[in-house]
Amino acid sequence: MTTNDRPSGPKTEGGPQWKDVPIDWEALEDAFENNAPEVHSYLHVPTGDVLRIVDGVADPQMHARIAGDINYLRIEPVSSREQYRWMERYIPMVEDDDLQNKLTRAIDGKGAFRRFKDVLMGYGPERERWFAFRSERLRIFMEAWLNAHCLNPVKRVVWVPELVEEQPSQPRPASAVPGLPGVRRTRSADTMRRQLRDLIEALGPRELDHLATFAEFLGSRRAARQAAASQPEGDSDAGEESQPKPSAAEDELEPASPSSSKVAKRAAGED
Repeated sequence: MTTNDRPSGPKTEGGPQWKDVPIDWEALEDAFENNAPEVHSYLHVPTGDVLRIVDGVADPQMHARIAGDINYLRIEPVSSREQYRWMERYIPMVEDDDLQNKLTRAIDGKGAFRRFKDVLMGYGPERERWFAFRSERLRIFMEAWLNAHCLNPVKRVVWVPELVEEQPSQPRPASAVPGLPGVRRTRSADTMRRQLRDLIEALGPRELDHLATFAEFLGSRRAARQAAASQPEGDSDAGEESQPKPSAAEDELEPASPSSSKVAKRAAGED
C-alpha cells in the first residue's frame, strides 16, 4: 500500500483509529538507517518530529519518561543484516564489471559498509543510483511501520522565518526539550552535514586548506558581529576596534579565488 492509498482519518466503526501525522520524512529516514546501539529514536506523533537520544549524554530518567509517553513511538531501525543484504542485491545491478568486482570485494569482512561507500566515492553517477536504491528500501520499511501503527502521513508545514532589518537572527534551539542535553530534534541539517563530509573526503589538500581557512574566516566574522551586537550603544567605537584583522592565510585565500570575497561578504550580510 502506498502513501496515497492509505486511508485518512478513522477507519470503519470498530476498526483501528488512524492518525494524521505531518511526518518529517528526511529525519525519519535517518532514524531508520541509524542502528547504532547507543542511539534511540522516537517519533513524536502530535508533531511528526523525530527525537534522538544518545546513551551517556541524555538523562536516563528523562529517557524513561519519553519511552513511557504514549505520544512518543520508538523507532526500530533497519538491522545491519538487512542493510547488508541491500548491498548484496545492488551489486549485480552495476553494469561496470570492474566496479562490480570492487564492490564485491569491499563487502567481504568487517567494515563492509565503510569500504562499500569508499569505493563508490570515485563513481559519482553510480553512487547517486545507490543512494536512490537505498532510499527506496528505507521508504518501504517506513511505510510498513506507519501502517502498523495506523499513522497517516500528511503534508508538513514548513516554517519560514521572517526577515527583519538590522535584527540579529535568533537561532532556534537545537534541543527538542529545553534544558535536556542529549535530546535533540533531528533536522535536515544532519543530511547537509553528511553531504559536507562526503565532499570533504573528495577534496585534495589544497582545497581542504582553502576550505578550512574560509571556515575560520566565517567563524571570526560571526564572533565579531555577535560581540558588536552585545556592546552598548555608546561603545560603537570600541566595537569597531575589536573587529579581527584578516590573517595572512585569509590574504592568501582571496587572490586564489576571486569570488571568495563576495561569498564572504554575502555570508556576513555586507553585500
